Amino acid sequence: MLFQPFKTLLFGFAFSPSLRANVYEATRLAQYFNAALIFVHVGQKTPKKEVEFQQLLRACQTKSDQVQTYWKEGDPITTLAGACKEFDVDLLLLGALKRENVVKYYLGSIARKLTRQAPCSVLLMLKPSIDRSPCKHIVVNGFDSPQTQETVEAAFHVGKALASDKITVVEEISESRVAVSVNDDRSLRLATLRKEKIDRKEKIRVTDIIKKIPNSVTDGLKYETQSVFGRRGYSIGHYAKVVRADLLVMNAQEEQRFYHRFFPRDLEHILAELPTDVLIIHSKKNG
Repeated sequence: MLFQPFKTLLFGFAFSPSLRANVYEATRLAQYFNAALIFVHVGQKTPKKEVEFQQLLRACQTKSDQVQTYWKEGDPITTLAGACKEFDVDLLLLGALKRENVVKYYLGSIARKLTRQAPCSVLLMLKPSIDRSPCKHIVVNGFDSPQTQETVEAAFHVGKALASDKITVVEEISESRVAVSVNDDRSLRLATLRKEKIDRKEKIRVTDIIKKIPNSVTDGLKYETQSVFGRRGYSIGHYAKVVRADLLVMNAQEEQRFYHRFFPRDLEHILAELPTDVLIIHSKKNG
């Protein structure tokens, strides 16, 4: 098994109108994952802020021995990324806005930059709530990529922890792979047959990925595979939006020649306009 369960979560918080909902959401996730939770506020610590935050934590009825709070000053991006390294964090929780062109503190472009720089997996939360909203449907990328096995395993682990109803593993297939000039019935049939052949091949590949996941993780979870044809990154985001998925799980990095890791363009489409909550799996073994 490649994926290692989340054991330490970190939430970078600001004193915003959504703070209460975010704190409730973060503490719930820590309980579901049976993980320690670290809160970090980047900004000046004042007695008023400290009292307000401690009262909020008590209202959540969190286990005090699993929650720590730190106050740090500095640039939000470098400070939170540094805190993830300092505390060996597995999952960074961030509030996020649906549209990137609206920028607020800890939201918008700051969350986007942290997603690139964080040394761990990142969960962008669009819909935090005081009362739990069930995570019924998880969509996860099934890209033909070295990191996909770990990402799909992560989706099943999260689905198990959150008692999700269904997981859909989506393989995006570029239209260029079935490029045929369609100008009559014969060429249309050829294009259709080619799509069907590629679709069958991709379903076999993705099914093999799922078979490698331990039964203890997949048992009790319904799952299916789905091929979508179109532009990578954009197509899966659109699919997650259309099916009203509660969570989209994506690879954090890809590898080029000489094993150079880079932030894939797939995520640029996703982050520009988040279709739902997005979990980005960072393979810690790749640094």
